[in-house]
Amino acid sequence: MVSHRKSAKPAFDPRTVKENIVETPLNEEMSKSFLEYAYSVIYARALPDARDGLKPVQRRIIYQMGQMNLNPDRPYMKSARVVGEVMGKLHPHGDSAIYEAMVRLAQPFAMRLPLVDGHGNFGSLDDGPAASRYTEARMAQAALGMNANIAEATVDFTPNYDNKLQEPTVLPAAIPNLLVNGGSGIAVGMATNMATHNLGEVVAAAKYLMHHPDATLEELMRYVPGPDWPSGGVIVGRKGIREAYETGRGALTTRSVTHIENVTARKKAIVVTELPFMVGPERVLERISEGVKNRKLEGISGAIDLTDRHNGTRLVIEIKTGFDPNAVLAQLFKHTPLQENFTINNVALVNGRPHTMGLKEMLQVWVNHRRVVIRRRSEFRKKKALERLHLVEGLLLAMVDIDEVIQVIRSSEDAEAAKTKLIKVFDLDEIQAQAILDMRLKALQGLDREKLEGEYKELEERIAYFEKLLSDEGLQEEAPPAPEPEEESEKEEYPLDMTYDDAVLAAIRQLNDDIDDEMMSQKIDRIGEITGKIFAYQKQNPNRAGQLRSFLSYYLPTTLKILRAYGQLEDQEVSGENIAAAMERIEGMMDKVVDGFEKQLDLL
Repeated sequence: MVSHRKSAKPAFDPRTVKENIVETPLNEEMSKSFLEYAYSVIYARALPDARDGLKPVQRRIIYQMGQMNLNPDRPYMKSARVVGEVMGKLHPHGDSAIYEAMVRLAQPFAMRLPLVDGHGNFGSLDDGPAASRYTEARMAQAALGMNANIAEATVDFTPNYDNKLQEPTVLPAAIPNLLVNGGSGIAVGMATNMATHNLGEVVAAAKYLMHHPDATLEELMRYVPGPDWPSGGVIVGRKGIREAYETGRGALTTRSVTHIENVTARKKAIVVTELPFMVGPERVLERISEGVKNRKLEGISGAIDLTDRHNGTRLVIEIKTGFDPNAVLAQLFKHTPLQENFTINNVALVNGRPHTMGLKEMLQVWVNHRRVVIRRRSEFRKKKALERLHLVEGLLLAMVDIDEVIQVIRSSEDAEAAKTKLIKVFDLDEIQAQAILDMRLKALQGLDREKLEGEYKELEERIAYFEKLLSDEGLQEEAPPAPEPEEESEKEEYPLDMTYDDAVLAAIRQLNDDIDDEMMSQKIDRIGEITGKIFAYQKQNPNRAGQLRSFLSYYLPTTLKILRAYGQLEDQEVSGENIAAAMERIEGMMDKVVDGFEKQLDLL
């Protein structure tokens, strides 16, 4: 049988391609490639932006979690899902790098104010976290401040890696995150290592700087006396702190918090209750064991880690009879991580370039950023108010004869013809006419002239306020934002200069002050006491922090609602069976809440 196969096409011959070789000196090519690589590492990986204190991967995690609506009042979502969203939409790198960054944002021993609320094993000072398929996460309260008003054109956006989506170049950052949470990173030819600080102290210093632009370092250090480590510890001396705050570089020494206890009538022990930043109990015990074997440490008969859920960090170092505990403690500070040095190197990106900054410079960058955010937010809200005012003007013109408007629409052949007639008959523009056409017939018939005139007047007042705000820099710094309509309002759940824990305890104390009944007051005191213990336990045991937050997210709002209702009944100057019965029911509910808190305390 004859085969009718077609002859194959001739294979491609690379020898037929015309060569075009560009010769480049090796030193020029190496220099160019290295500079491009160095810039990429510095700008897009290792150094935080001085405005929001976040590296690109951290910013993308917080922004994407906001886009996924993972607010603190919403259920947790699998960490692997969050990592996948960030990797697929914004950060085209390995999932492990994204997960590690998210884990750090959730660790209370690494962050002074965690931005991610983790549920599950997010690691400890001595152990790593569980895999992303086992853990869950959502935004912490502080992350809401980082994303605040981002939908109101407050920051610039740029295309993502494949030009299909947009991502922010910086977050609005209502929290001075760079100083509060610090950070570390190694770039090419430079590195950064920043200490954590207390939120209230930093905000107080920023407020002072806003009103006193020529403030000296000594004046600012009255508000920010030094770093505030998440794990506690005592900073020895102030020379290193002042040097770091003045030049951006410095070294300071942190010691553990210790005291001496009597183990028996003749035996004493050194008890450690707070450790330096990022030092775990196991690491301390290992170094003590090595020191005893190498005979660098003398007078120690044993060391045991008694850290538990009730007492937090507790290392007990037993002293041999006849040795001075203070002398042994001096040896421990010298040869173990009970005393650690922390080198501060405040390097961050300002206008895309790395800068080494002192305390005043870091505060000034954040204050300037917030001024820009507030100005842009005010311009956005003014623009929206003007657009709405324009539409309300059109509706008021149409209200002169609403029946004729409806007749014009019904008698028109199509929407375009109706729009043309409305513009001609009622002297409207295209935007106003389109807005009327987009309304349902029922809504048109139900228009209330008095309500529209009230809205028109309110919009005029808002526009006047924004115009005054935008023209007066002093007003921008001291005036609160104009009130938003109810559906758009964003109420802060706690003051900026307080942590969430502090704000909750302050709210409970405030409600207790407003209630006169002694029995109810004692119950509130007990709830406040247990809540404080739970917050303290969360910091010492991050593995169970998610479970405790779930408990508090249900019980705390319930408690506050009950107390407010009770306070309102107390304020009424009338008496009767109904009010007495209502107060008795509320007291019964309060008893159940107290029982719930007591049971949770027993589980710790």
